[in-house]
Amino acid sequence: MQNRIIYILVLLISVISYGQVNLTVTPDKTTYNGKDVVNLSIVLEISGSEYNPQTKLRLPDFSKFNLIGTGSVNNAFMDPETNTVVSQSVTRLALEPKQNGKLKIGSFLITINNKIYKTEPFEILVKDVERKTSVAANTSKDVYLNMEIEDREVYQDQPTVAVLKVYSRNMDNFRKIRNIHLPEQENLDVFPISFAKSEIDPSDNGSMASQILAVFMVFPNEAGYVDIPGVSASLNSYAHKDHLVSNKVKINVKKLPEGSPECFKNAVGNFNVSVANISKEKVEVKKPMNVLVKVTGEGNLKSMELPKIAASPDYEVFAPKITSRVMVGTEGMKGEVLANYLVIPKKAGEITIKTEHFAFFDPLNKEYVDLGEQSLAVNAFSHDQILESRTTVEKVNEYTNTFLETVNTPVLKTTSFKVKEKNKFHWNILFTNIAILLVLFIAYLGFKTWQRKKRSVKETAIPQSIGSIAETEQEIRENLKTDVNDYFSYLENLKDNSDYEKFFQTFEELDREVRKQYSEDASADFGKALEYQNGPAVTEEYRSLIQRVQIEKYAPVKSSDAIDELLIAIVNLYSRISK
Repeated sequence: MQNRIIYILVLLISVISYGQVNLTVTPDKTTYNGKDVVNLSIVLEISGSEYNPQTKLRLPDFSKFNLIGTGSVNNAFMDPETNTVVSQSVTRLALEPKQNGKLKIGSFLITINNKIYKTEPFEILVKDVERKTSVAANTSKDVYLNMEIEDREVYQDQPTVAVLKVYSRNMDNFRKIRNIHLPEQENLDVFPISFAKSEIDPSDNGSMASQILAVFMVFPNEAGYVDIPGVSASLNSYAHKDHLVSNKVKINVKKLPEGSPECFKNAVGNFNVSVANISKEKVEVKKPMNVLVKVTGEGNLKSMELPKIAASPDYEVFAPKITSRVMVGTEGMKGEVLANYLVIPKKAGEITIKTEHFAFFDPLNKEYVDLGEQSLAVNAFSHDQILESRTTVEKVNEYTNTFLETVNTPVLKTTSFKVKEKNKFHWNILFTNIAILLVLFIAYLGFKTWQRKKRSVKETAIPQSIGSIAETEQEIRENLKTDVNDYFSYLENLKDNSDYEKFFQTFEELDREVRKQYSEDASADFGKALEYQNGPAVTEEYRSLIQRVQIEKYAPVKSSDAIDELLIAIVNLYSRISK
């Protein structure tokens, strides 16, 4: 009896082995350093031809990692012992940890024959995540640049935002950074977003402070692993000038999915297309008209290929004039691109002007969208029809303009405009002129008398003590508090005399006077009022200037060149925001 049970179990195991699914995931190790890359091997093995995958391999949440590389290999062979087909798929993932500590990797899922197979979640240990920085050999160890890119896996022609930071142990180095040059490469399109410096973070990297120098957008235009070159800048010190170069960043540019429409070229994002006739006159045969093709939306607006007006025997098309109204921000490139075409109808009657078919790839939904062709129906008139439709006044104006443009007119006779001489003398005019002169003379004598009385009152006034030079200077400044030009001149004198302590005290007085003009005392409220009156750009410039003043004020060594630049910035800003 026992032998029969064993035989039945062996038979069941052999039957099950003819068709089964095995899904496993294996890391290359369980403990990593900050610079290590986590390599995962996912193996899917299917025995038997009756098992058909219904979905692709679904990945777990990788929000704590940067996916920097993928690859897969498929194999199939016949098992000679069981005489079954075995298909094997091996997928390799390369992950970069964003933080240290224990990180959990969830389950990988796949659906086969209406059944979900998954792997068991597991944890890895990352001891320390170090910032990937690259310091140039000729720069000081006390300061370096670092470029950070959050999204390192994008589609071709899809943007990713990069942030350039400077790190230093000495905050005095932050004001010395100059001449920032963004990377240039054939397979990249780089557009700046902002060069406004952020507030200084005193403890961003341990004992080093940091500051954001620039934010820019990168559009990779080819698939594969793309290296974004480092950003360069100069560090101007008193002794010499150093050249700083940031680290390089590698991103994974995914190929666009297959099955794109024939009309798809390189538009990636979300767009709309419209066509309109912007000519004010009636459309006339063999006369040009302006047709505007407008593309609006979000995506690679500055590098995409715009839809053209399709050729037709009914009209003639000339090359367009391209204008763009695009705003580059941290959320993407948004706006509109306008193509102004010159179209000449060749026949009278109904004419349909069509654009080429246009399609784009939507990276959010991961699908292609075909907008088709856009059409504009116009009614073209012949020259005779245009003349018949005109009113009498329009015809007269047309004939008059034609006459003036084509016929040489003689010079107008001016003899009729001459004033005829008269022999009779008008005594009334003479007496009137004499009376006017007497009134003017009496008014002049009255004015001179008033001036003499005023001067005598000043001379008989009791003289007061003029006080010292400093008191007089303070009194003048008190009486002219709201005149910022006097502050500018006074700051110029203090700068020339190297009286930097008095220079910064005077600047603070100037700042208080300008803030009082806005009826605000607190800096935060003043920032809101300034933004309401002058916009966010001027407010950001004001905050950056205040930060520069604080850095120069507490700098251990004052530079006359730096004070000159600071004074120029003060004059430029406060002359605009003062009321």
